Formats: sequence, structure tokens, C-alpha cells
Amino acid sequence: MPSALVTAVALTAAAASLTAVAVAPRPASAWPPAAPALATAVATVAPRWAWPLAPQPGVLRGFDDVGRYAAGHRGVDLAAAPGQPVLAPSAATVVFAGAVAGRGVLVLAHADGLRSSYEPVAPGVAVGTDVRAGDVVATVAAAPAHCGAVACLHLGVRRGETYLDPLSLLRPADPPVLLPLGRPG
Repeated sequence: MPSALVTAVALTAAAASLTAVAVAPRPASAWPPAAPALATAVATVAPRWAWPLAPQPGVLRGFDDVGRYAAGHRGVDLAAAPGQPVLAPSAATVVFAGAVAGRGVLVLAHADGLRSSYEPVAPGVAVGTDVRAGDVVATVAAAPAHCGAVACLHLGVRRGETYLDPLSLLRPADPPVLLPLGRPG
């Protein structure tokens, strides 16, 4: 039998933290409660991000899940063409637009506490600008290239000092649709 206080716990997928929701005590004789009286914990799931390039690009190099001070690739490299527009994956505020080590970099701060970074780019928005998902925020720079001789866009994501795999936030591609090859019969 449950205790006098029923606690429902919802896992918040976006923040990977637990949220407890307490429900008023019920006498043991009232167990199980009627459906409307059941505690419902609503999991808040972060909206998935849109791809920062259109059409959806190929992934040239994935995320290396490494320790904080270990060598590794802390983002993903997306196939791109020089001059291709870079789109905001979700609503955000531009917090950095400039050069780092000779490369154009853009950093967006998202409402859920995440920061996304893009390089090499030619930023197209000023620091302090609020952007919406799908807004053009930069263009892919031709040089210096992040991926050597191949043009690409490096996308990094952090929560505080912790790097996250950007692919875990991006919307999956639409499922394939089978089309008929011709008329039946």
C-alpha cells in the first residue's frame, strides 16, 4: 500500500534532472484513487532543434564523448558549401559574433541554458540580437576551413562547461516515403 503522501517524479529530458510533484495525502481506504485524482507528472521535453543548414546536411565527423581536459572533437562537422546560409536551430540571443584564432565564430544563447557555437562563419547578426528558429544568422566561410580541404560547418553545444552531442538535439529527418515506380497493371 502506498504511504499517505504520494509522490510523482518526472524526468526532465532537456535538463536531465528530477522534479518531484507532491499530491495531497489520501486515506488508505481511498486507494486506488479515481482516474481524475491520480497525480500526473508532466515531463517537460526540450523542443528539438532544427538543422542549422538546409537541406539537412551529411555529418562529416561526429562528437567525441571525452573528459573535460582530454583531447577530442567537442561538436559535429556538417557538410556545407562556402557562402551557404547558417540558420538558428531554435530561438536564441546572439552572445558572440567575431573571430577566434583567425576563424569567424558565432555563439547563440538559448532559453534552456544551452549555448550553440558555429565555425567557420561570417556572422550576419550583431551581439544582443534575438533570433528565431530558421533565421539566417551567418554564412559558411570559405577559409580558414575547419575540415581541411572540405568545406564544413562545425556545430558545438554546451550546458555550462559541459559539451553535449549536438545530434541529440537536432530533429530527426522525415521518414522515407516509398513512391510507386509506375502505374499498376
